[in-house]
Amino acid sequence: QKVCFADFKHPCYKMAYFHELSSRVSFQEARLACESEGGVLLSLENEAEQKLIESMLQNLTKPGTGISDGDFWIGLWRNGDGQTSGACPDLYQWSDGSNSQYRNWYTDEPSCGSEKCVVMYHQPTANPGLGGPYLYQWNDDRCNMKHNYICKYEPEINPTAPVEKPYLTNQPGDAHQNVVVTEAGIIPNLIYVVIPTIPLLLLILVAFGTCCFQMLHKSKGRTKTSPNQSTLWISKSTRKESGMEV
Repeated sequence: QKVCFADFKHPCYKMAYFHELSSRVSFQEARLACESEGGVLLSLENEAEQKLIESMLQNLTKPGTGISDGDFWIGLWRNGDGQTSGACPDLYQWSDGSNSQYRNWYTDEPSCGSEKCVVMYHQPTANPGLGGPYLYQWNDDRCNMKHNYICKYEPEINPTAPVEKPYLTNQPGDAHQNVVVTEAGIIPNLIYVVIPTIPLLLLILVAFGTCCFQMLHKSKGRTKTSPNQSTLWISKSTRKESGMEV
């Protein structure tokens, strides 16, 4: 699912992670996958957006999720051959047409040559290199290599997703502590609770009525057969015994 902001004014994102290496895709395949869903391969406007993506990836790969190493394609690439290594970094452009000049290269990157497409490092189990851990900084790679990818979408001003669609409450300028919440009001919650309990309440009422009826019926039966003075044979006059006169 796409992850969107609570105010629906900022872009939505989707982290496409594939545990199986055979399911990962090339740069062009990732680009087409994003565009087929109405989005683009990720472009980054500034450091705040970079930090936001990092926090999303941290949530995605937190302990216990089973997600580990696997770089992510972003929409930065270089189109052309024969450039000198000195001019090479300036030749990278965003595939969605963004003019952003923000870059977050790893040390000694881009290496250029035949590596024209860019990934965001995500190798938490790798030993740190000269630039530190291989996490979230950028590296150019061959475009036919297989990686995960990140899509970016226009804000959903009138979202059509279900009421309980998750979204992020922090914004690009906020402290990047991702909090995933659900958009569910009191009335929808009451409806979801009350409606399923109606059959149970009816069943309880029927059972209660049946018990009351049986108890009332038994009570009437005992009243009809209970002993009283009209049913006991007790003589009101004393009998005279012929042999007992004194």
